[in-house]
Parts: sequence; structure tokens; C-alpha cells
Amino acid sequence: MTDLKRVERQAGVALWRQIADRIREAISRGEFDESGMVPPEMMLAAQFGVNRHTVRSALAALTQEGVVRAVQGRGTLIVRKERFNFPISRRTRFTEGIGDQARDLQGLLLSSEIEPADPEVARWLALEAETPVVRLEALRKADGRAVSRSTAWFPAERFKGIGEVFARSGSITEALAALGLGDYLRSVTEISATHAEAADIAALELTPGAILLVTRAVNTDLSGVPIQYAVTRFPADRVQFTIAS
Repeated sequence: MTDLKRVERQAGVALWRQIADRIREAISRGEFDESGMVPPEMMLAAQFGVNRHTVRSALAALTQEGVVRAVQGRGTLIVRKERFNFPISRRTRFTEGIGDQARDLQGLLLSSEIEPADPEVARWLALEAETPVVRLEALRKADGRAVSRSTAWFPAERFKGIGEVFARSGSITEALAALGLGDYLRSVTEISATHAEAADIAALELTPGAILLVTRAVNTDLSGVPIQYAVTRFPADRVQFTIAS
């Protein structure tokens, strides 16, 4: 059996959530592939140093998340779901990136408004602080599964109305083209990981403790002028990245 580390009782994170994270990570690494089953509750309780009720709560969360499911008479089965592969390159595009991996792609506008750029957004977009920008919140789905939630900012002087155009097309690339920008490049992509917070848990249909891959990215026009800064959250069990040179 895989050597799962014991939980930390003073970590400030509920024990069941820590256990769910450890099991999820072990599944992602393929550590239970030989059996296809999560170890029995009694074994997990002994290895984590907790009672079976705590383990049961962790498995219930993973079941709700779709990572595992209980099978009568057998135990807890790992649900195999292929991750979407999302390439990150000089011309990163959501629709082209997912491509033929999904039959149905959706881009849904959650909100759009003009606001003054705060210092961080202004820095990424090479603007003066307080310059008007369009903030666009969007959710993307592939075959009905939510695969990303993004917050993006665009210089308002150049891209006023991009929210309305995106709402019709479901594509940032098409929206930019409609506003006069036919091509653009990815200049920066930073990747990190974090636990999902309440808003992302609701929008991405996750359970507390789910892990997100987070990208902070800047796109520029062909002259190198920043045209978009975006923070995008991807469920780690649904999407993986490929970095292209």
C-alpha cells in the first residue's frame, strides 16, 4: 500500500480535508492504478492516525467531486476521467487548445464591467494606475464539464464592449477579432497551484479542498503592447498543461 503521510492536527485545515487532498494527489500520481481501488477505510484510518468517520468524510467529499465512487461489496472505486490537455505556447487559444478533445465547447460570460486598474493590473498591462479597464469574468466548459474560470482585464479605450461580443461568441479570440485585433501573442505565463475558494468551488462544481492550477498570463498584440491580463483557474483533476516552445 502507498505510504500516505499522517495528517497535521495543528495545520488549521480540517483533518478530513487533508485526507481528501492526500488521497486525491495519490490518485493523480497513479499510486493505486494496480488495484483501481482506494484502500479500505480501516487501513486509511490506521495510516492517517484518525478514526473511520474522518476517513468516511474525506471519501464522501471525493465522491461528490467525482473522483471516486462506492461499489457495494467491493469498496471505493477510482473513477477514471481523462484530463484535457491544454497546450501553452506563443499562441495560446482555449478553443484550439482543447480542439478535438471535446465535442462541445462553451464560453460563458459571468460578468463584465469597466473599472479603474488597480496597481497590479496596471503593472501587467503597462498602464497608469486608475486607467479604465474592462474586467471580464468567464466560465469555460468542455462536453458539459467546467474546465476553467477566468478573470481577464483589457484596456477599455481599445476594447470597450468586449464583454458583449464575448457573450455572443463565447470566444476571446473571436471577440478581439471583432474589435479589430486579428492576431495576438502570449508573452508571459506563470503557473501555480492552490486550494479552490468558495466562488470557484461553486462555478466549477468542486468540493472544498479541491486543487486548482492557476495561470497568470499576459497577451500582447504583434507590436508587443499588452492587450490582456488574465488569471485563470483550472481544476487539477480535469486539466493538465503542456508547455510548447
